[in-house]
Amino acid sequence: MYNQITQNKRRTWLLIIIFCAIIIGIGYSISLYNGSDPTASVGIALVFSTMMALFSYYTGDKIALATAGAQAVTKSDDPRLYNMIENLCITAGLKPVPKIFVIQDPSINAFATGRDPTHASIAITTGAIDRLENEELEGVIAHELSHITNYDIRLMTVVIVLVGAIALLGNMFRWGGLSGGRRRSNDNNEAGNILAIVGIVFIILSPIIAELIKLAVSRRREYLADASGALLTRYPEGLARALEKIRDFNEPLIHANAATAHLYLDNPFRGAGTKISNAFSTHPPLQKRIDTLRGMEDAQ
Repeated sequence: MYNQITQNKRRTWLLIIIFCAIIIGIGYSISLYNGSDPTASVGIALVFSTMMALFSYYTGDKIALATAGAQAVTKSDDPRLYNMIENLCITAGLKPVPKIFVIQDPSINAFATGRDPTHASIAITTGAIDRLENEELEGVIAHELSHITNYDIRLMTVVIVLVGAIALLGNMFRWGGLSGGRRRSNDNNEAGNILAIVGIVFIILSPIIAELIKLAVSRRREYLADASGALLTRYPEGLARALEKIRDFNEPLIHANAATAHLYLDNPFRGAGTKISNAFSTHPPLQKRIDTLRGMEDAQ
């Protein structure tokens, strides 16, 4: 578990480095295509990538909560929910208690966000609060608290802004920056033309690359959080039953957003797409997660 935490910290910085490299590559490709000064283009791209990386690190959680329409709640607002989270935090040795938010949505779902356990938040839908039994809701909360203690939240929160920025820049350069064509193509040699073509292909594919990055950091996190949450409650069946209700309910969130989909307990678009789109989901198949949890129960 401690090795996983260390790996998550390293992967966060690796992701930021990859992001900066992609942005610089896009800037350089544009300069080749337009025949402009590569130094200026790369410099602008470097400044942009640095600002976005810092922005995502410090404010990505606020963006996620605002996108979800989450509203902060106190102990007086929902004593049952607050006490449940507080008790699980004590068991997990997690201090302070994360900020608690509620999403007004009948779907059963939840997510955790923040850059570290000290600056963490957990958001739960009203559907989860109303439709889940105590043991099931505890399983869901324990899963999200595990994302916090495992430092998954830092990695997944940073992904939100960085992946969004890559996709945005790719589209901007594809439909805007490239429309002007090569202004000084005659001054470039054949090698430069080839590099420019490669760069253009890269820019067009950059949104796909961004999505692949998101997939790579999401699915494995869910299996680990399932196992960690089950160890925290000592009752894997609770989370397994909650996942069964999600599977059977099969209804997407009202305000589901692709940028934050990887944060949730389960795919917020569940039931809204085809089998092909589900194959590219940021979450592993529910039945596999349920079977794995039931296997932990049998092993006890």
